[in-house]
Amino acid sequence: MANKRSGGGLTGTQQAAKFIGVSVLSGAVMAGLALPAAGALGLAAKGTVEGFDTIPANLKTPPLSQRTTILDAEGDQIATVYSRDRTVVPLKDISPHMQRAIVAIEDARFYSHGAVDLKGLLRAANRNAQGGTVKQGGSTLTQQYVKNVFVEEAGDDPDKVAQATQQTIGRKVRELKYAIQVEEELGKKKILENYLNITFFGQQAYGVEAASKRYFSKSAKDLNLEESALLAGIVQSPSKYDPVNDKKTATIRRNTVLQRMADVRAISQQEADKAKAKAITLNVSRPKNGCITSVDGAGFFCDYVRKTVLSDPAFGKSAEERQKLWDLGGLTIRTTLDPQAQKAANEAATAKVNKDDKVAAAVVQVQPGSGKILSMGQSRPYGLDQNRHETVLNLSVGSKMGGTTYGFQVGSTFKPITAAAALEKGLSPAQSFSSGWKISMPMSSFTECSGGPAGSGTWPVQNELESETGSWDMTSALGKSINTYFAKLEQMTGLCETVEMAKKVGYKTGNGKKITENPSITLGSIESTPLSMAAVYATFANRGTYCSPIAIESVTTAEGKNLRVPKSECSKAMSEHTADTVNQMLKGVVEDGTGTQAGLSDRDNAGKTGTTNDRKDAWFVGYTPNLSTAVWVGDDVGEKTPMFNIRIGGQYYDKVCGGCLPGPIWKIAMTGALDASETPSFTAVDLPRGEARDGDEQERDGDGDRKRRKRDRGRDDDGDQGPIPGISLPPGIIGGSDGGPANDTGGRD
Repeated sequence: MANKRSGGGLTGTQQAAKFIGVSVLSGAVMAGLALPAAGALGLAAKGTVEGFDTIPANLKTPPLSQRTTILDAEGDQIATVYSRDRTVVPLKDISPHMQRAIVAIEDARFYSHGAVDLKGLLRAANRNAQGGTVKQGGSTLTQQYVKNVFVEEAGDDPDKVAQATQQTIGRKVRELKYAIQVEEELGKKKILENYLNITFFGQQAYGVEAASKRYFSKSAKDLNLEESALLAGIVQSPSKYDPVNDKKTATIRRNTVLQRMADVRAISQQEADKAKAKAITLNVSRPKNGCITSVDGAGFFCDYVRKTVLSDPAFGKSAEERQKLWDLGGLTIRTTLDPQAQKAANEAATAKVNKDDKVAAAVVQVQPGSGKILSMGQSRPYGLDQNRHETVLNLSVGSKMGGTTYGFQVGSTFKPITAAAALEKGLSPAQSFSSGWKISMPMSSFTECSGGPAGSGTWPVQNELESETGSWDMTSALGKSINTYFAKLEQMTGLCETVEMAKKVGYKTGNGKKITENPSITLGSIESTPLSMAAVYATFANRGTYCSPIAIESVTTAEGKNLRVPKSECSKAMSEHTADTVNQMLKGVVEDGTGTQAGLSDRDNAGKTGTTNDRKDAWFVGYTPNLSTAVWVGDDVGEKTPMFNIRIGGQYYDKVCGGCLPGPIWKIAMTGALDASETPSFTAVDLPRGEARDGDEQERDGDGDRKRRKRDRGRDDDGDQGPIPGISLPPGIIGGSDGGPANDTGGRD
């Protein structure tokens, strides 16, 4: 056996092989010609070893793409995501059988030669010359490792992969250049470790650990002799020797490896014969890749995490850097997802809306005070198979994060924001207004933040029912969702003040653009998202402090390095007294207002119903001091469906209201998510009351909603616009306005 320096360095004789090795490759191996010895020596003399003294650092310790594991808040796995299914392990965690098998079949003289096996190279050149074709290669295991590094760097780019594997003299010379220095600097054991971690073993498995898990459902350290021989044999041609698809051919190849191990005395002939006699026994674990494998319907949250990594500057200054980080993988991402809350949200979303219904439901929950997103559930399952009613459209978030184009009009769920702005300005909850069921207000009486009027002409506002005339204070107007009251309250408070309050409490538009300063915002005309609304109401629960939503707690790389992650940013949106007052008023909504079907009997809770024009969107957003939940129901694809005379979840609705469908869904989600032992209370405040007297003496129907009377709903037959002058969106835009009025039409919503 030739001598080698400790640590795997080359001897003087092996150093000389640099010159001969390069000339051999340059001369003829790949072409299968006779080796021109004189020419080879001449090339070596001319070229010397200049240029062989530098090597990219990633050839020593290449960044191998691995699987990323996404965990919930308790450390349990949500899903694994990868571009390469690989788990890097040290050599000590790879079975000695596997180490001996791969060396025997791929490079039996691995421990006795340097980067190039001159003896093997000459033998290959001679056989190829005799045959007239390239039948045998002379690459060492080190050279194969170098080639695999370049293939890994090429990723899924077909042009780069072709360049990394092209059969040219130039590539082989380049490959040998790096192989020489890899041998000098890494040593044999590290090269073998790297090789076994980078090599493709078929069935989407990269590296021996993933391969062992795929074929045998065990770790690489536990592989026996025949299993090791099988995996070692696959490397030469993963598709040809795939034991899953062709066990007979794989058996022949495995036995070839076993015999080779015996020939080179890695094992005895008796051991080889005994292993050959055994039939291949597989215990295949099918690959589970991507958010589609998430548990308890958490696919949408999983995808939100992915998009957070790809979009947040915390994970890289440019989109390219962030994409590279994600593709490289090997990350352990601990998220904010609460498994109990997620299970409850998923059950709630699917309890009353079927996946094949015309409309869909979305449920999202946020923790007040931390901004942590605890759950995301939808009635349609996450996936790409439309025949199974799957979707990857995340109805809880905006377009940037995989949601709808615009989000959804929020209806009366905006009204508490106007109330908060009024209270902050000094208005009392006792502030009362009297009006008929239908009024017109001059647009010029509303002032934008720039100081100019909000528009010209008049703004028509109406309540749900003609009987809704009289006087209301802030509490009763919230409880009965009186549109005319909130139009007048916004006028007195100020349009600019209302918009500024919306910004402070975290109200975000679905398309990410700034909030339009239009008076109809108080009735929910500006589209937002369920996640945004859950965060807004969490501000009330948190006594006036808004905390931006977050989904990630920590990220650790494969090397154990902790990456910086986005943190929730908290800011004071209103005084504690204002928030406490809003909480007190919204308690009335679930106690004796439009949200009675949603109310929780065992703890303090508050919320608000909401519907939009023609009941195309229905909402319930509510909270306890420690949990905020937003529920949306509506059409998620194409032109939005009015929810009249419709069957949803097997139940018929003559009209859908915020309290009669989203409300009960909210109750299921909250009941399942909350710990029965924790029942914090809102801070009690005195709630001044003013004149509250309306003329509604109508019979109520079964779901607590007043019987609907025919009324003008914005765009009438002669084509007059609704209450957003100059703004008209084409119908059919996902999540967008249908061009109708931004008038909340749910008198009980």
